[in-house]
Amino acid sequence: MIVKARILIVEDDPHILVGLEEILKGEGYEVAACKRGDKALEAAAKHQPALIVLDVMLPGLSGYDVCKQLRAKKVSAAILMLTAKGQELDKVIGLDLGADDYVTKPFGVRELVARINALLRRTQAATAAEEGGAFQIGACTIEPRKFLLRRGKVTEELTAKELKLLQLFHGCPGEVFSRDKLLNEVWGYNYYGTTRTLDQVIVQLRKKLGDSGEEPRHLITVHGVGYKLV
Repeated sequence: MIVKARILIVEDDPHILVGLEEILKGEGYEVAACKRGDKALEAAAKHQPALIVLDVMLPGLSGYDVCKQLRAKKVSAAILMLTAKGQELDKVIGLDLGADDYVTKPFGVRELVARINALLRRTQAATAAEEGGAFQIGACTIEPRKFLLRRGKVTEELTAKELKLLQLFHGCPGEVFSRDKLLNEVWGYNYYGTTRTLDQVIVQLRKKLGDSGEEPRHLITVHGVGYKLV
């Protein structure tokens, strides 16, 4: 089995911890564990994980405080928070502190693994983009450093939001993104506009990708939900 990436689990419940370790190892991930919030930064520095599964309720230091300190120290690992609280405010707090996603307990195994896989694909794509690595979508080549899309002899300039959308879609081919998810990821959680803005940007991106007419080949509308890249 090919080891995919290293994941650090910060969780004090022994049953959840053991279960997560078995599940993620079964998926091919290398797994490290930490049971205390006040030991999480040390564990992150030691193991250098690509992703951290971080419980909110921890001894020594809360998951929120751990998340805040990790981001203050410029730890770039993706952070997926586990919370037993269902209130929207608790979720927003974690995201505002730098978490990338959250799962509410009790959670389904398939959902958790799917979210972890999607997060890692997105962060890997973003890292490649930050390093200037060009990537392909169909016959188009996107050059992030130059904010350019090249399609044969045609060169199109990209806005920052257009580029971010392409990076998200490229990192998760086939995954359906809701309109709200795309707005949150690209425009930010403090954006209070309508989804019409997103739809207009998608129309422009389709033109730049060479998708004309009523049947686009790349950015596909999933009616009632959002969009996906095929």
